[in-house]
Amino acid sequence: MSIGNSPEDERPFEDVSEEDRPSVSVGRALQQARIAAGLTVDDVSTATRVRIGIVHAIERDDFAPCGGDVYARGHIRTLAKFVKLDPAPLLAQYESQNGGGRPAPTPAAPLFEAERIRPERRGPNWTAAMVAAIVVVIGFVGFTMVNGDDEGGANVAGDTEPSASPTPSPTTKTAKPVVPAPDPSDSAIAAAPQDKVTVKVVAADGPSWISAKDHNGKVLFAELLKKGEDKTFQDNSKIDLVLGDAGALDLFVNGKKIEDDWQPGAVERLTYTKGDPQAG
Repeated sequence: MSIGNSPEDERPFEDVSEEDRPSVSVGRALQQARIAAGLTVDDVSTATRVRIGIVHAIERDDFAPCGGDVYARGHIRTLAKFVKLDPAPLLAQYESQNGGGRPAPTPAAPLFEAERIRPERRGPNWTAAMVAAIVVVIGFVGFTMVNGDDEGGANVAGDTEPSASPTPSPTTKTAKPVVPAPDPSDSAIAAAPQDKVTVKVVAADGPSWISAKDHNGKVLFAELLKKGEDKTFQDNSKIDLVLGDAGALDLFVNGKKIEDDWQPGAVERLTYTKGDPQAG
């Protein structure tokens, strides 16, 4: 009796190369890109409107708080675009690991019930339409005959036609000219009050996410500024800024342009106060 290995036991193990295995998970890749951009979780949550707890969970590869595959894929796509990653490989990796993207089959019973209770189409009721048309014609003929008799009697009884009373001419009112509102220009920044700090951000070379807060820490703006758009902020004391891509922006403080040589993609945190431009 042979005790050797069976042919099935002698089959070689399948060699899975390291290239086929994902080196970095979805959450880890998003976290590394965020840290490399110099952003905090609070910055990402404020800009993308994804809750802080969900951002933390996704970076730990815990997608349960997202509420389902559809929401998880949407959050992954939003976070990846904000930290300048291609979302397609991350979504493919998520679906391969979590089995997402499979639509649930449509049950046949509701479709059958809806088809069964569909009301029958009825043709137009031509009889009712004909009756209504005849009634309208008879009424019109009767009205014409009565009106004609009244006019004839008035002509016989009267010797002279009544003179028409002169119609007063309407008083012509002169409309006040509408003065168009002046277009906003850079001169409004130059004429800013001296007792306040005025900051204008212009997306001259491309889009950039920006955040602006007043001296109390209140968020004045935290959104993506598209190319060609601009925003102006004013406070009695100071303005705190976070520029997601400082190289794409032009900055004016209290009427003067800031001539800093910011590189494309550079994240800058700045504070400006009253008087001459000065970075805090």
